[in-house]
Amino acid sequence: MTSTPCAVQWTDESLQLLPERAIWWPAGRALFVADLHIGKAATYRALGQPVPAGTTHENLARLDALIARHVPERIVFLGDFLHAAQARTTHVMAALDAWRVRHAGTAMTLVRGNHDSRAGDPPPAPRIDVVDEPHLLGPFACCHHPQTHPTHFVLAGHVHPMRRIHGSGLDSLRLPCFVRDERQAILPAFGEFTGGWSAESAPNRRFYVVGGDGVWPLPG
Repeated sequence: MTSTPCAVQWTDESLQLLPERAIWWPAGRALFVADLHIGKAATYRALGQPVPAGTTHENLARLDALIARHVPERIVFLGDFLHAAQARTTHVMAALDAWRVRHAGTAMTLVRGNHDSRAGDPPPAPRIDVVDEPHLLGPFACCHHPQTHPTHFVLAGHVHPMRRIHGSGLDSLRLPCFVRDERQAILPAFGEFTGGWSAESAPNRRFYVVGGDGVWPLPG
């Protein structure tokens, strides 16, 4: 099935909002990914919750596909790379190490989020640079927490935005979305095993919902 990204022009830069819930910046050869939450299912299982296995491999496989399609020079993770200290299992760390080896030529930067402060930085083997927010890259301030910056357009995550759209009658769908305000944009969570914040309307706010293999702007 063909993927249908949504082309936008933010802060005079052409970007693609991807149905994989990431942003591609062609001019900078960079992918922006928020809230991967590697090992979240493993964390819940460690706490005795009966949740399915395999989410780490699914998330890394989706990143594999994005890298194959766009061939980025850099990936910027906008916080919450690992979910918790309990996520650092032998199985999860081995999967992460193998994934990084497959993409040894791609530079990677993690902007620390609130979960990273509890889970700790990724181990040295994956060779992921770790920085605090804001991390300035071209015209963008790469952050985890939504905020504004005096000189740069903010790309952030943290809240896992969702938007409810209504059909006929009582039918409705709650879908992941990108949220664009005047000086910032919030990405949906990339991770498969995440909840979400119901994003509300606000002046000058735009929504771009993710459904199936496409991203579509919502009217007004």
